[in-house]
Amino acid sequence: MALTLHLKSVANLRGKGDRVAKVTFRMFRWPLASRLDGSEMLEIQVYNYSKVFSNRLVGTFCMVLQKVAEEGQLELTDTLIDDNNTSLNFQTSVTIEIRYQPMDGTAAVWSHGEHLDVPDDRDGMFTFETDSLLSGHSRGSGASAKRSLQGSIPTFRSGKGVFAAMKLGKIRSSKDDYKKDEPAVLDMDDLDKKAMRLAGMLEPDAVSLASVTAVTTNISNKSKPDIKMEPSSGRPVDYQQISITIIEARQLIGLNMDPVVCVEIGDDKKYTSMKESTNCPYYNEYFVFDFHIPPDVMFDKIIKLSVIHSKNLLRSGTLVGTFKMDVGTVYCQPHQFYHKWAILSDPVDITAGCKGYLKCDIAVVGKGDNIKTPHKANETDEDDIENLLLPEGIPAERQWARFYVKVYRAEGLPKMNTNIMANVKKALIGENRDLVDPYVQVHFSGQKGKTSVQKSSYEPVWNEQIVFTELFPPLCKRMKVQIRDSDKVNDVAIGTHFIDLRKISNDGDKFLPTLGPAWANMYGSTRQYTLMDEHQDLNDGLGEGVSFRARLLLSVAVEILDTTSPEILSSTEVQMDSISNISENATGKTEEFFLFGAFLEATMIDRKIGDKPITFEITINYGNQIDGTSKSSWSRKKKKDGEDDDEDSELIQNSSEDEADEEGDLESVSCTPLMRPVITDNYFHLPYFEKKPCVYIKSWWQDQRRRLYNSNMMDKIADKLEEGVNDVQEIIKTEKAFPERRLRGVLEELSVGCRFVTLANKDLNQAGRTKLDRERLKSCMREMDNMSQQAKQMRTQVKKNTVKDKLKLVQNFLLRLRFLADEPQHSIPDVFVWMMSNHKRIAYARVPSKDILYSVVDEETGKDCGKVKAVFLKLPGKKGFGPAGWTVQAKLELYLWLGLNKQRKEFTSGLPNGFEEVKAAKTAPSLHSVPPVSLVYNKQVFQLRAHMYQARSLFAADSSGLSDPFARVFFSTHSQVTEQVLSETLCPTWDQLLVFDNVELFGEAGELRDDPPIIVVEIYDQDTQGKAEFIGRTFAKPAIKMCEEHYGPPRFPPQLEYFQIYRGNCTAGELLAAFELLQIGQGGATDLPPLEGPTDFERGPIIPVPLGIRPVLSRYRIEVLFWGLRDLKRVNLAQVDRPRVDIECAGRGVQSVLIPNYKKNPNFSTLVKWFEVDLPENELLHPPLNIRVVDCRAFGRYALVGSHAVTCLRRFLYCAPDKTSSHWGSAEIIVHVDSVEPAVRKMDTLVKLDATSDAVVKVDMLEEESDKERKKKKKKKKGAADEEDETDESVLDWWSKYFASIETLKETLRAQEAAQAEVEEREDLEIAAEAAIKCDDLVRKGSRMRERNKEKRSAKDKKKCHAVDAAEKRTVKSKVDELMVYNKELETEYGDFEDWLHTFNLYRGKAGDDDEHALDDDRIVGRFKGSLCMYKLPLSEEITRDVGFDPNMGMFQSIPHNDPINVLVRVYVVRATDLHPADINGKADPYVIIKLGKSEVKDKENYISKQLNPVFGSFDIEATFPMESMLTVSIYDWDLVGTDDLIGETKIDLENRFYSKYRATCGISSAYSHGYNIWRDPLKPSQILARLCKEGKIDAPQYGPGGKVKVANRTFVGPTEIEDENLKKQTEEHLALMVLNHWEEIPRVGCRLVPEHVETRPLLNPDKPGIEQKGRIEMWVDMFPMDTPAPGPAIEIAPRKPKYELRVIIWNTDEVILEDDDYFTGEKSSDIFVRRWLKGQQEDRQDTDVHYHSLTGEGNFNWRFVFPFDYLMAEEKIVISKKESMFSWDETEYKIPARLTLQVWDADHFSADDFLAIELDLNRFPRGAKTSKQCSIDLIRNEQDLPSVSIFKQKRVKGWWPFVARDENDEMELTGKVEAELHLVTAEEAEKIPVGLGRNEPDPLEKPRPDTSFMWFLGPLKSIRYFLWHNYRWLILKALGLILLLLMLGLFLYSIPGYLVKKMLGV
Repeated sequence: MALTLHLKSVANLRGKGDRVAKVTFRMFRWPLASRLDGSEMLEIQVYNYSKVFSNRLVGTFCMVLQKVAEEGQLELTDTLIDDNNTSLNFQTSVTIEIRYQPMDGTAAVWSHGEHLDVPDDRDGMFTFETDSLLSGHSRGSGASAKRSLQGSIPTFRSGKGVFAAMKLGKIRSSKDDYKKDEPAVLDMDDLDKKAMRLAGMLEPDAVSLASVTAVTTNISNKSKPDIKMEPSSGRPVDYQQISITIIEARQLIGLNMDPVVCVEIGDDKKYTSMKESTNCPYYNEYFVFDFHIPPDVMFDKIIKLSVIHSKNLLRSGTLVGTFKMDVGTVYCQPHQFYHKWAILSDPVDITAGCKGYLKCDIAVVGKGDNIKTPHKANETDEDDIENLLLPEGIPAERQWARFYVKVYRAEGLPKMNTNIMANVKKALIGENRDLVDPYVQVHFSGQKGKTSVQKSSYEPVWNEQIVFTELFPPLCKRMKVQIRDSDKVNDVAIGTHFIDLRKISNDGDKFLPTLGPAWANMYGSTRQYTLMDEHQDLNDGLGEGVSFRARLLLSVAVEILDTTSPEILSSTEVQMDSISNISENATGKTEEFFLFGAFLEATMIDRKIGDKPITFEITINYGNQIDGTSKSSWSRKKKKDGEDDDEDSELIQNSSEDEADEEGDLESVSCTPLMRPVITDNYFHLPYFEKKPCVYIKSWWQDQRRRLYNSNMMDKIADKLEEGVNDVQEIIKTEKAFPERRLRGVLEELSVGCRFVTLANKDLNQAGRTKLDRERLKSCMREMDNMSQQAKQMRTQVKKNTVKDKLKLVQNFLLRLRFLADEPQHSIPDVFVWMMSNHKRIAYARVPSKDILYSVVDEETGKDCGKVKAVFLKLPGKKGFGPAGWTVQAKLELYLWLGLNKQRKEFTSGLPNGFEEVKAAKTAPSLHSVPPVSLVYNKQVFQLRAHMYQARSLFAADSSGLSDPFARVFFSTHSQVTEQVLSETLCPTWDQLLVFDNVELFGEAGELRDDPPIIVVEIYDQDTQGKAEFIGRTFAKPAIKMCEEHYGPPRFPPQLEYFQIYRGNCTAGELLAAFELLQIGQGGATDLPPLEGPTDFERGPIIPVPLGIRPVLSRYRIEVLFWGLRDLKRVNLAQVDRPRVDIECAGRGVQSVLIPNYKKNPNFSTLVKWFEVDLPENELLHPPLNIRVVDCRAFGRYALVGSHAVTCLRRFLYCAPDKTSSHWGSAEIIVHVDSVEPAVRKMDTLVKLDATSDAVVKVDMLEEESDKERKKKKKKKKGAADEEDETDESVLDWWSKYFASIETLKETLRAQEAAQAEVEEREDLEIAAEAAIKCDDLVRKGSRMRERNKEKRSAKDKKKCHAVDAAEKRTVKSKVDELMVYNKELETEYGDFEDWLHTFNLYRGKAGDDDEHALDDDRIVGRFKGSLCMYKLPLSEEITRDVGFDPNMGMFQSIPHNDPINVLVRVYVVRATDLHPADINGKADPYVIIKLGKSEVKDKENYISKQLNPVFGSFDIEATFPMESMLTVSIYDWDLVGTDDLIGETKIDLENRFYSKYRATCGISSAYSHGYNIWRDPLKPSQILARLCKEGKIDAPQYGPGGKVKVANRTFVGPTEIEDENLKKQTEEHLALMVLNHWEEIPRVGCRLVPEHVETRPLLNPDKPGIEQKGRIEMWVDMFPMDTPAPGPAIEIAPRKPKYELRVIIWNTDEVILEDDDYFTGEKSSDIFVRRWLKGQQEDRQDTDVHYHSLTGEGNFNWRFVFPFDYLMAEEKIVISKKESMFSWDETEYKIPARLTLQVWDADHFSADDFLAIELDLNRFPRGAKTSKQCSIDLIRNEQDLPSVSIFKQKRVKGWWPFVARDENDEMELTGKVEAELHLVTAEEAEKIPVGLGRNEPDPLEKPRPDTSFMWFLGPLKSIRYFLWHNYRWLILKALGLILLLLMLGLFLYSIPGYLVKKMLGV
């Protein structure tokens, strides 16, 4: 759609002067389409323009656009009104013409006969766009719509609205009459000034710097075009690694299992060990898979975790369940899942449900990746099975689904056999058959299915579907569809297409994956068949395809299965079915497309091609001349039937009747004429001159342009956003002011652009519109609406300190937009441009068809359609990588246009003006619309000035590690080089102006100004022998001055800019240069600005860069600290003996003194030297400083050892300290430190002190309760009293401190997560509050937003709960002294310890390219230690006085001497984690080697068998600094046979640590004490404090009464006594230590001292560079000078393993479920026995005797189990040492959680035993019930809320515990109870009081029952009791009662006659 405003005139204005008009429409400027509303307003304001004062408003004209919306065109003249809404004089009027073209053609037909009547469109397509053609008179309409916004001024936000100033320029209507109508034209410079003034007047937030530049230069702000010369896809990555840790499994479905876990990635399989008789096995086994494949192949690999029952050598075992996920899902997490539970499912039976859970870690690491691995500590927090192994957003309950891939037919297949074979077949069969036998193969989620083979068919028809059954949502991102050629020898791929499931589904909009029916275009190698195709990888989907191969008609659908249905097929095997055919029009109406291309320039052609004639070919499958084209059936049919079908829809031209039948006569011309190249310096070019060849191709495709139009609209939003993001990054990089304002403007533009975009939704019911089209439209609109809301809200949150964080979120918006814009359903294939010579294809370029697709609506048009673009051709396939790919094969200035054949009139609308068309010779002259075969252009003459100033950080191309660089500049067909080749430097300063005279460019001058040609600058290394070597290339666009423009500010002269130099995909330095292109007018070169400055005759006839462009210089002094040289390697096989360092910067420099004997002492004797130099005032333009080390040899020879270039001098600029800060306060400040007890954790508290007033600041305030509160809390928690008792110090060791510190580290991380969650929640509430205003929007998207907010809230609440729980645990936790645990290297925490001494790596040798997998580390030949200090002269006296200026030392005051010093180095290697397996069994036998200079400590005899997480110890080694300063800690794998293998190593520079002001020699502990927290330093804290005060030149500490100590102007107050060996005694040490822990508070000299710590360092392997995950090592280093008192013995860090014995007595069981039926009576009964073991010791399990025939679930045992074990108190792990197998050489040590497994079994003699189980964590399990009745299922359900006990603290526990199991509904039910007693004793106690197993001596237990219990034939009375009385007791009682009643009645009847007789007779 387009709204075109033509402001024709403003008449009869008062006064004289310049006028400017501003047009306001819709309050925004965004080049995107949405329908015009009739109620919208248009406002025109006319100003008097002033160059000095602000513009004055003359009058305003407003109108409602209802009439325009209805009629489509309006022309009117009306008066202007003033501010009071009164008309100006009647003669003052404005005349305008408005045209509106809507998207769906609802506006009235335009007048003046611009459109002719057309038939109704039965298919519902857009009438104006597909079935009409603009006539010759209105050709400018589309062009004006396209160019209407090109010159507009950007949006500026003001109080009342946002103005858009429209350029009153020429609007071209047609080639013939575009000069007829020329409204008042503003001078371009004036417009520039107006734009700048407008930007200055208004609020700067909404100002787009890019847009302002776009106005002032009339080109986009890309003076640095982003051109990629080398494809990134298809390149093999150096090294990739997948590491998987299988920790444990839970709730495996099955009985009496022996589970094994199989880890499978692709074809590689690895297995864990087997665990016997358990369904809760614990493994903790680590597996590593190494790959060297392209990332795309890597990410498609499936990780499959399977649990197998009873696998051994003889049988494969029974599959319990599997879990599948592709590698790409893990990589996006980012890179890892940590401690997650995988849900196992049965692929054989999908109705079976969950088969168990598997806990694991998965990490994927590529070269250069860095994973933040959580610290390996106690893992009790991650035991929650709800923490599932699923990406965010995937529901926990996944359903089974069927994926239907329907394959219909294919077209355009190439021949896949030789012509010789075709002739053989023809001779044998008698007919000519197609040379391909295709079938389709689909890969998905580790499975593959394929269709049948269609013999000999270029257009096969299958009509088959492949059905996959997989869980939904699947954890596999892509589906691979491949057409293959069936061959008896080897099937090969014809083409490959990947379907990204994320792009064809949307979980938010709840539509399942769906696709098509749609054509999928496949690309690969060239279509010409060769027996050995060197580009076959392209056909497999690896790399960018270089030719169209085929297209496949397919569809994808998903059906969710109801697993409860009895009819469902339960297997997941791939199925194959036949389907019905679909109609020809199912994919859309077939239309004829027209592709036009014009070659305006062909330069930079590689000279390797030779001087043979060259031609260029353009193909869109059609037009392929060498390989031939397999035309589709309908295109052939169309040619056969003629053009009858299109006669109705073809527009009949009134102007010429002879054009109606010309279509049939038009033949495609796809190649340019052959032409011999002409040499241009280093390249060839084709001499096109003014005659430009053209090509044009007709093709037939289904009309699915709407998909491409929508992509183009979203791409344009993304392009605009990317431009803004680059602006913000450039502002931040160059440290310009107000980046937040620019970011707000970017967000404003994004919000407006997404809100007003209207994607096409009018033709969704047309044939060919798929379900995905409809769903994607809704999804994209909803996403963009959400993005608009979020961007609007984020704009208000952008502050100066949040710019970088918000910029990352904006970059996420950009990724989302790019993802939305990528259309998954193909339509028109891509266009290929080939350069051919000698009938061979040489180089190509691939142009996406959507980028050159034409539309009447400008926003829908492709970004390169109708534009001249620079296209660089590259070599196909793997040839394009490496050095061959760096060379430009050819550079084309190419014009491309693609559209419907009906729209062909517009194909020249974007060509530069000033040409004449040349038709083909055979074309009739009357056929005007036949495309030209060439264009003849008028030429424009320019002069190019290339100001080549300098370059930095260039690629090292010589073996010396340096280069001899020169630059070659290419522009059009011209080329020049910098005259001066600067030898042996990586930072050359050429300072040369290259002038290109009489550069002929073809086209209209104004359009050349809009889009000038690209300048290519190539940097080469000059070699004495052979040709120059390529270093890198960069691209630039010049600033253009037309002959009528003024040469002056702000655009001229141009400023120097840095251009990034690329060598392939890698950076190779930066070029500082400026370029300007000056038009030569009629007056010739004399009218150009003069070339100022004398020619530099010293360097030859060279013109230096003019003064206006070269930077302004100032005088600087650079001081150099020469400390020493380290680790210098040999030069030419000779050792370095007498080295010297040369420093050079901007032609000035200084040399160090000579080191007379490098071996004896590598330090310099004279430390500080300086030199003065003139440097630019702009710090960003400072030249690099070069450091070169040479070896002075005999006879005056010098050998270069190595060099280093310091590219950024800014970090060495001297900055005077800020004396206004509180740090420099002179007033005395009192600091109170409360530390009655040692701190549980050290809080990093920043204390801000006011310099003018006294303050009392409490530091490290711990939230400690009083004793009373603590006692109350203890009373509240029943059963936890024992756990709260203070820990006995006798059981504490260093490991207790270590693990307590790790717990604190985790708490800190949780607190940070909780704080972050609160911030996010606050932002969400703000967004919700603002969004609540729009109720309609909330109703419309309510459910989805509620679900998302609910998920977010639950996640955040979980984080908060974790933090609260941690805080509660912290109050309960025992008070243990702690240290600082760093989860990284200590250097990263303290800035590499380069506070005053820096390390510069010296390089020598040619730099390795990315293809050769070489790193700069291989080029390091040594290190220079020193520093720099740079400051501007003159230096103020105040600075000199404050520094205490010593003229010999300069700014380097108070540095220590550099004489050799002897040091004792004590290395504590705590442990290693996740080592890389080095043995076949997936384990390693690690040991440590410590190297320091020539000293080496090898701990080979103490290797640790089969362990990937070993614990080591401490090592002492003596060294002399500086000769021995690089410490290397290596982990080797011990091998019985052969040499030991290096697993990994880490290197530490001890010298920088030793001399650092942070005092890294020995960490400062938190408390001065003894025992497990003994003070390690030989100097006491008071001595250390006194030394620091002396070195800092401040007064010695003053200790006062009451625990006071004063240092400088700080007085610290602390407790007056400490616990010292259980004696309360006065000491000053704790006060001194308190000051040391707060040393950063001391003014001027204060800094954070290194605390007692453990650092974590990655292990690297030189054989696999760039991969960090060779494991990590935890360690620390202490250093003690030998001239100080000797330190005490090393701390024992070997873990103590106290031996314990666990005695478990099983007393009774009750209510155990009865499983068996009695053979005789049918009664339920069980033969119960109990089995127990400690986790990981299944082979040591113990059983009770059997309680036979329990009829009530009751069992009586009185049976004792005894389990001896070693236990690590700090880690809460049991240590087991055992041999893995009978063949093992050593025992392997395992660490297993202390868990007791209890199983109640039913002893079955004739079938497998059944069991019920419970598992108790001995560290925290619920207290048992006192009686059986009180024992309920709540003990398990509410385990978290109930008091827990630890057997290690309680020692003895007795009670009842329940057995539970899950029923069919997955709910827990009670299945029995057990009464047990647990008694833990130490090994010593066990020896004193021994007990027997079972009921044996000593201390035997009573028998609970006779041996014959429940044997019916031995105890009949008991059996009768249970069999009869238990079931029939009421019946028996009733029968007995009745018998007694009858007996009494009988006795009564028997006795009553006698009784009556006696009564009657009176006897």
